[in-house]
Amino acid sequence: MPKRKRGGKDVPYDKLRLRIDPQKLPFKTTEELEPLDEIIGQERAVKALRFGVGIKREGYNVVVTGWPGSGRLSLVKKLLKEFSEDQRQTPDDLIYVNNFKDPDSPRLIRLKAGEGREFKKDIKQFVENLKREVPQLFESQEYINRKKQIMEEYEQKGKQFFKELDKQVRSEGFTLVDIQVGQIRRPEVMPLVDGNPVHIDQLEEMVEKGRFPKDEFEKIREKQKRLREEIDQIFIELRELQKEVQRNIEEMDRVMFLKMASELLQPIKERYPYEKVEEYLNQMLEDMAENIQIFTHKASSPIPVSLFNVDPFVAYEVNLLVDNSETKGPPVIIESYPTYRNLFGIIERVVDRTGVWKADFTKIRAGSFLKANGGYLVINLLDALFEPGVWQALKRALKTNRMEIQSFDPFYYFFTSGLKPEPIDIDVKVIVISNPYIYHLLLYYDEDMEKIFKIRADFSTSMDNTSENIYQMARFVKKKVEEENLRPFDRTAIAVLVEEAIRMTGRTEKISTSFPKIANILRESDFWAQQEGSDLVMERHVEKAIEERIYRSNLIEEQIQEMIDRGTLMIDVDGEVVGQVNGLAIYDMGDLTFGKPSRITATTSMGRAGIINIEREADLSGKTHNKGVLILSGYLRKRYAQDKPLTLSASIAFEQSYSGVDGDSASSTELYALLSSLSGVPLKQYIAVTGSVNQKGEIQPIGGVNEKIEGFFDCCKRLGLNGKQGVMIPEANVKDLMLRKDVVDAVKRGKFHIYAVKTIDEGIEILTGKKAGERKKNGTYQKDTINYLVDKRLRELAEGIKSFGEEEEEEKKKKGRKKKTSKKG
Repeated sequence: MPKRKRGGKDVPYDKLRLRIDPQKLPFKTTEELEPLDEIIGQERAVKALRFGVGIKREGYNVVVTGWPGSGRLSLVKKLLKEFSEDQRQTPDDLIYVNNFKDPDSPRLIRLKAGEGREFKKDIKQFVENLKREVPQLFESQEYINRKKQIMEEYEQKGKQFFKELDKQVRSEGFTLVDIQVGQIRRPEVMPLVDGNPVHIDQLEEMVEKGRFPKDEFEKIREKQKRLREEIDQIFIELRELQKEVQRNIEEMDRVMFLKMASELLQPIKERYPYEKVEEYLNQMLEDMAENIQIFTHKASSPIPVSLFNVDPFVAYEVNLLVDNSETKGPPVIIESYPTYRNLFGIIERVVDRTGVWKADFTKIRAGSFLKANGGYLVINLLDALFEPGVWQALKRALKTNRMEIQSFDPFYYFFTSGLKPEPIDIDVKVIVISNPYIYHLLLYYDEDMEKIFKIRADFSTSMDNTSENIYQMARFVKKKVEEENLRPFDRTAIAVLVEEAIRMTGRTEKISTSFPKIANILRESDFWAQQEGSDLVMERHVEKAIEERIYRSNLIEEQIQEMIDRGTLMIDVDGEVVGQVNGLAIYDMGDLTFGKPSRITATTSMGRAGIINIEREADLSGKTHNKGVLILSGYLRKRYAQDKPLTLSASIAFEQSYSGVDGDSASSTELYALLSSLSGVPLKQYIAVTGSVNQKGEIQPIGGVNEKIEGFFDCCKRLGLNGKQGVMIPEANVKDLMLRKDVVDAVKRGKFHIYAVKTIDEGIEILTGKKAGERKKNGTYQKDTINYLVDKRLRELAEGIKSFGEEEEEEKKKKGRKKKTSKKG
């Protein structure tokens, strides 16, 4: 292949793709390898994460930053599993119980892991025992005898009262007679006349008829009034006596209940020797003793329970909020759906008989945040920001190290609950996963971010391309083979896989750490090996998997290529045209990135408008592209406007581009079109161009170089390779080349070319076949060079605009003189 004498150079085919020699790999198949048990390629992130998880200080929660596909979550899970296994201490169980003094403020009790479940079971069994034993207690002979004794004492006192009363009444000449008053029978004092009881009203009638002395009647009436008052007082005393008897019976019931219940409860107190537990149990006994009647219902007629009739025994239940009986060491909770309810729990509500929403301590439910207490909680930062109320609640809990369970309800004005559970002290290490953009945005706008997330573990998308890392990659394959029961991979398959991982990074000195994507290729390669009936996954199977992945996603790429083939999108891959060049654009479809050529044109004329970016005028240009176009003016001023003003009107456009354009990778391409339009020298249409430029005329590296080259190669291949076609790239991008094998083969056969350039001068020489021309000491350029022709044209435009301006000024003066002459006449 002949070497170029002028600027720029052909890139040798052996520099177009980094090859991994399978023969140099120290194994034949992955069967010979040990599976990978450590983390590779993320030394910085691993070190930061280990530090963040290990340090036990307030605010040292961790933000894991990295782009999706970098294996962030997998690494976090692996490290947390290691930390959890190293630490034997299991966090306490958490239970809520009724606060008998203030039911709206349930009490929190901490018990050792596993004791919460047992405590709940013991209390439930204790209540069941009371339901069975209490009715029997009040039916026992001992209880009946005691109650009978109390009642007999009461009846004896009552009889004695009435006996003494009757004696007193008779001594006064009266007698007691029971009379019916409505539903009540009560004794009435009546005077005795001739040995017979007579109602006072009858006696009064006898006085009126003269049959009974009036003065005697008055005495009798006064005595009756006095006796009635005494009787009323006696009845008051009897009622008090009755109340006293009732209190004595209730006290007896209470004493007997407490004696029996205390005996039943004593083993529970001994099993849980905690001050708060003993205090709760004592209060529970007191409340039961005040409500003994709930235990007196017969088993055959249980207390009805429904949505509108609350079970009275609910007050003695135990709400096991967090059960760590099955947990070994600190819990690791991965909350994939961090809604407020899932994360912070909720207080459920039911409707009572009046239709009002109510809640009690048994309706308190824990969320992931509380279940992770004493351990680690992992959530996605973006999810936490989008879910209503979550981010603020998370910050509040981490800043105060306390949490209050409340229902987050946008309609809380309508459904209120006065329940305020006792706050819970928390010790949770929170790890949020985010992409770098969201993290930096939040760091800037939220002052609490750096206070509560002091550690950042930043994930890299690549690792160094070393023989050690390639070997570790093979061990990663071995691990996946064992975990997912895949076929073994031979070393040719590993070599191709590593090459693909290198291509993912866009840099030959790096290997991608996007292990989830790599794992997908492994599974799909195994499938194609299965289809072929092969016991080993080989090079062709991995290549087939990669090709099929592209084919499944490249429908739009094919449709664009079809438009180019039929001429709908006008792209020339042969001939030469003034002010026209093929630029290379990248299309990012999310699951596929590909390149395609785009025609860029430039026109120039006399004027003072400068360089007009048509994309910008049409609101189709991004900020970076606008900057690239503005740099062109700087280059022209530095190169050609040192001895004259830069006066021209030029327009640059991406032809047939109707969507947004951004990035500065086409700035050198636009400059070539501009120089061609000014010099009048045509550009080769069979050479596509990419690369950004600075004001000094240096070609700067760009991204997506492999996809851009392959995009133009596919166009040329479909339209016919003629041996002249190629792509011109920045020399700094040569080390990034990882081209497809068919492109490398075409270059090797001289059917396609890759040119690397450092400056605009080198590039213009390749595109025009003419020398760029160097500036002489007098400021001029060598004759008939590109720079000479451009400089000459710019001078002509400057002189033309000056001459045109002078003629215009002279014309104005002539018109002015004619007007003055006309006025004098």
